[in-house]
Amino acid sequence: MTTFFMQIICLFILAIPIACIAWTVTHEEVFREPREYCVKRSQQGKTLMERKFFYLFTCEYCFSHYVTILFLFLTSYHLMLDDWRGYIIGGFSLVWIANVYMSLFGLIRQDISKEKTEIKLMQKETEQLK
Repeated sequence: MTTFFMQIICLFILAIPIACIAWTVTHEEVFREPREYCVKRSQQGKTLMERKFFYLFTCEYCFSHYVTILFLFLTSYHLMLDDWRGYIIGGFSLVWIANVYMSLFGLIRQDISKEKTEIKLMQKETEQLK
């Protein structure tokens, strides 16, 4: 059994690629067309299962659960316990930390966008004064 300290370090490190993948698929321009298709299918699907399936590709929180399952399978990461319970604890912990990372990233991006907008406004005002 690895030490609890190492498990915690792995928790914070493994959450980084989970957050990165979940954010990229659900927010970034590179996946815009597939995401728009999924949004359309999640709103206009004929069955509840179809709508929920396509919705998971549009929600970073939902999608992070599936990315986490993949990472648990690839890494065999578990937290606190060496059996199946450790995988469940580790899985939900990874989802939570990944979503904290995505929330922080979203706030940082929002702040950067706000600053860029303010700079453009100041530049326009300066040009008008000249």
